[in-house]
Amino acid sequence: PVGLFSVCFRADPPTLVELSAVSDPNPRPNVPDNHLLVSAIAPNSVPLLTILGKRVVDAGCNLLEARVSMLGQEVCVLMLASGAWDAIAKCENALTKIQRDDQMTLTMRRTSSRELTGTSLPYTVEVIAADRPGILYQLAEFYSRRGITVEALSSSRYRAAQTGAEMFSAQISIGIPASAHISSLREDFLEF
Repeated sequence: PVGLFSVCFRADPPTLVELSAVSDPNPRPNVPDNHLLVSAIAPNSVPLLTILGKRVVDAGCNLLEARVSMLGQEVCVLMLASGAWDAIAKCENALTKIQRDDQMTLTMRRTSSRELTGTSLPYTVEVIAADRPGILYQLAEFYSRRGITVEALSSSRYRAAQTGAEMFSAQISIGIPASAHISSLREDFLEF
C-alpha cells in the first residue's frame, strides 16, 4: 500500500521541520475510481469551494483537482472528484440538492482519468501585449491550427503604469506535439 506523509512546518521562519512516512490506517483495495467533473458559479459572497468540497467528502469521494476564479462579481469553481461508483452517485445526489439554490449554477459530468500519452511536450507561454479586441481568441486559434493543446490559461487586462495603455497578460500551459519544430513555432508566434 502507498504510504501517507506527515509534514510539519515551523511558522517563523517557514522551514521544513519533519517529513516522515505514515502507513495508511484504512487501506483501500485497488479498485478503479470513477470521476465526476463539477462546474459551479455563484455570487462571490458564497463560499463555493467549501460548500462543494464538504458534499464531495461527505459522499466518500476524494477531491483530486480544483480551480477557483473570481470573474466579475462571481466565483467560479471547477473540480474533479473521484470515488467508487456508489460514492460518485451519492455525491451527484448531494450536489443536485444544493443546486436548487437560485444563487448557484451547477453542472456535473461523469468522466474518466486523463491518460498521459507522452506524444506532446509541455511548455509555458507568457504573453504581455497591448490589449485589442479578439486577442485571446486569436491566441487560441493560433494554437488550435497547429494541433497544440491548451492545458491551462489565465488572462487579465490592466492599465500600464507609465503610459496608461490597456494591456493584456496571459499565462498559458500548452502541450506541443512531439513532432513539431519548436524553432519554427517560436518564429511563427513572434510574427503573430
